[in-house]
Amino acid sequence: MSDRERNKKRLLELLQTAGTGNAHCADCGAPDPDWASYKLGIFICLNCSGVHRNFPDISKVKSVRLDFWEDSTVEFMTRNGNLRVKAKYEARVPAFYYIPQANDCLVLKEQWIRAKYERQEFMADGKTIPPPGNREGFLWKRGRDNAQFLRRRFVLLSKEGLLKYYTKEEGKYPKAVISIKDLNATFQTEKIGNPHGLQITYRKEGHTRNLFVYHESGKEIVDWFNALRAARLQYLKLTFPELPESELVPLITRNYVKQGFMEKTGPKQREPFKKRWFALDSQERRLLYYKNPLLHQQRVAAAGDPWTEELAAHSEHLVARRSSHLGSAALQECPAVGSHPWSDFFKTEAVASTRWLPGPSPGVSVVLVHRRTHMHSPALSRSEMSPESGPRTSSHIKWRHRHENTPTASPK
Repeated sequence: MSDRERNKKRLLELLQTAGTGNAHCADCGAPDPDWASYKLGIFICLNCSGVHRNFPDISKVKSVRLDFWEDSTVEFMTRNGNLRVKAKYEARVPAFYYIPQANDCLVLKEQWIRAKYERQEFMADGKTIPPPGNREGFLWKRGRDNAQFLRRRFVLLSKEGLLKYYTKEEGKYPKAVISIKDLNATFQTEKIGNPHGLQITYRKEGHTRNLFVYHESGKEIVDWFNALRAARLQYLKLTFPELPESELVPLITRNYVKQGFMEKTGPKQREPFKKRWFALDSQERRLLYYKNPLLHQQRVAAAGDPWTEELAAHSEHLVARRSSHLGSAALQECPAVGSHPWSDFFKTEAVASTRWLPGPSPGVSVVLVHRRTHMHSPALSRSEMSPESGPRTSSHIKWRHRHENTPTASPK
């Protein structure tokens, strides 16, 4: 066996060695990494390797399978490995700091990698970084009417639990005052059309409102994101002092379980189907839809106002218990819907019980307490449907999907 083949075999064995963490990317957790930083001694995925290439004085990368590896370099990888290096560079990551996952957007991954290895913010012997606290600066905000991004001053008051923004740089009166209590932030780069696009969602007067912002600097927008998360964690600790921090962290911010276009019709089923943007929020147990993805206010909260209290009374059916009644049996009876891009999410994330309904537009009906939502798949024939139709209610929403590409939810 040649040196090249022998070292390649050793590296592949290192990837599978128990207790090393090498089977997943050291930076984003993607499975089966095919690349490695031979200067840091870690195994990483293809996407993260592209970020590492941007600072060669700190990290240098090679392909595990395609590049030539010297004996000394393989020995260095053996002495280190993902868990050992992570223990060094991630010794004190703040609880509020968002650690990106494999499906997260590039700006989150890039700033996480730079914070770890380039700025060394989380090393045990590094300089102490104070909590974000209050923050003030300028972000580009999308206008509600003209869809242009305009420079706006934002002020975060962590202690008061408020986020404000001003239309004038030196203005005394804010355009909006947003409570941290009802705030969520998630990166939506594709939807906003900017690699640093951040969506801030909040509740006001019973409606869900959105702000779409970005900053030219990736570090600045991620710092804003983590500052909002720090303020949210502070609020949660004060509100739920009896809960451990580990249970509060997942509640700081959240990504939508699923987003995408579908076509819906009104409750009387006489209107033509109209294309709408849907978002499934499992934590809030709400299904929202908008006329288009960048509307600043929801059109309908299918599992929210004005009957949130009634939904709460039926909490045993809601996603908080992870016990949707959509049921795999109904989907197994209906292969076409079983392959629908939304179907897997309704299996586990549906906000209420469901029935399989025949009719002029067959599909899956998600019954939201006293309302019904009907998702139609054109590929489904009547012969594939269950004979059970269930009681028809006078108040329901009905929608269908035309097998378009629907982007999955992510902090993009």
